[in-house]
Amino acid sequence: MSDSVLPSAPLFVDFDDVWLAYNEQMLKENHFAVEAIDLKVRQGEFIAIVGPSGCGKSTFMKLATGLKMPSMGKIKIDGQPVTGPLKISGMAFQAPSLLPWRTTVDNVLLPLEIVEPFRSSFKSKRAEYVERARKLLQKVGLGGYEDKFPWQLSGGMQQRASICRALIHEPKMLLLDEPFGALDAFTREELWCILRDLWTEQRFNVILVTHDLRESVFLADTVYVMSKSPGRFVVQRSIDLPRPRDLELTYTKEFTDIVHELRSHIGAIRQTPRSTAEREVV
Repeated sequence: MSDSVLPSAPLFVDFDDVWLAYNEQMLKENHFAVEAIDLKVRQGEFIAIVGPSGCGKSTFMKLATGLKMPSMGKIKIDGQPVTGPLKISGMAFQAPSLLPWRTTVDNVLLPLEIVEPFRSSFKSKRAEYVERARKLLQKVGLGGYEDKFPWQLSGGMQQRASICRALIHEPKMLLLDEPFGALDAFTREELWCILRDLWTEQRFNVILVTHDLRESVFLADTVYVMSKSPGRFVVQRSIDLPRPRDLELTYTKEFTDIVHELRSHIGAIRQTPRSTAEREVV
């Protein structure tokens, strides 16, 4: 575990032998999307999940947000059993999915309009919430664009707004599913730094699903590698690189050595039969 997370910090995410089959027929046939997931994440920890396409990374995210219930096993988030969709989490995806008829600030405000306890007080506290949204947009470099519409923003700007929307209700956990995958390399690295700074300031938990190994090593305290479907965690790699991290770090030997190590694990998973891959747990 990175030295940025205290070993004594309480558990925030706790998966205990979690298995998921998508329907009863698949369960009867022992056909699982993910299996034997054991995961312990400390409060304030930033983790990344990597693995081959179709391994179950997005399925894991649905379990972590309560959008899917496990077929077997137990999940606790922030000390409470997960029994349905979580209100303490925010999510952002590869597609920003901003509503085209709403301005940037109104897109960011959307969760406050629909999620309790904010929904009940939205009209009376609208001015306060608008100010919160504008400050958040300024932090990610969108000052001056608050009243623009999505079609007036670049892809990177739209993704910044999407992250602000995920954070506007001050969630305890942020879940990111390939959030920068559609962006060019320069914009992607710029957003890494924005996310790094937001997390450093607020220390919410983050679960990042990504195919970009450099991204995972730059941002995370711990990187988990998933096997082929049915997905399970076969590698847990602590990223003991000092924080705060800047982009120059990504050109150092210690950084690239970790990236190559993770790539070798994924390469081995792709080339080995399922029965062999499941014995590679470390």
